[in-house]
Amino acid sequence: MHPNIDMPIGIFDSGIGGLTVANAISHLLPNEKLVYFGDTAHFPYGEKSQESIRKYAIEISDFLYHDKKCKAIVIACNTASAAAYQELKEAFNQKIPIINVIDPMVELLVNSNFSKIGIIATRGTISSGVYQEKITRRKKEQHFAALATPLLASMIEEHFLNNQISHAIIQNYLEDPILNQIDALVLACTHYPLIEKEIATFYNPPITILNSARVVADKLALILEKEQLKQNKINNPTHEFFVSELTQNFNDSTQIFFGKQIELKEIKLNY
Repeated sequence: MHPNIDMPIGIFDSGIGGLTVANAISHLLPNEKLVYFGDTAHFPYGEKSQESIRKYAIEISDFLYHDKKCKAIVIACNTASAAAYQELKEAFNQKIPIINVIDPMVELLVNSNFSKIGIIATRGTISSGVYQEKITRRKKEQHFAALATPLLASMIEEHFLNNQISHAIIQNYLEDPILNQIDALVLACTHYPLIEKEIATFYNPPITILNSARVVADKLALILEKEQLKQNKINNPTHEFFVSELTQNFNDSTQIFFGKQIELKEIKLNY
């Protein structure tokens, strides 16, 4: 299958947090049709083995490429990006572009002038060492600190936003001494843009908060333009949203993550 302009963009995540990336892409590329897959049956990936994550990612990408005929795939999950990006690159070598959420952010960081960068993410992303390795390899003099914040994604999924509980959990993490004296903070989980404002209010004086959803959307636009796959025809595309396990909680959460109500469809894959 040769990709063409009229094909959709595939996006997947361990749950529905990747809808923040889908939302950013839909705003930047309003003429593109999106096909989203949230692997809610296996959420969260941060607690799964790397082998399991790779298996899930390959099956989901096969669905997006073979069944939904996507012209590009965005791994809208930091944990899956760390565990499965290379496998997906090899599996889809020279077929379609594969974009992860880590490399565009690392590229931004190594070209910045921040004195000390903080990185918060799931336990899986932090323990993989992927941000640490990629930053150090490209900019040895860069100071940074990485902190696992495993409660945040579940907190957001359960709609604990902008209340006493979320304030307390966020404060507890951000007060960790490892993050002292940072002047930028990377939200290295696609759920975290939903608490970006809460995080920002913790810092006085303010620091730079880096939202991976916007950074990835910018990178995708550049790649589609370069590959001559960007849809320039003005239309009103109908997006599709799939999950591996549909619950009322996930259905109720879509408006929070995507910015408007959408219809989730359950589909079972062979994994």
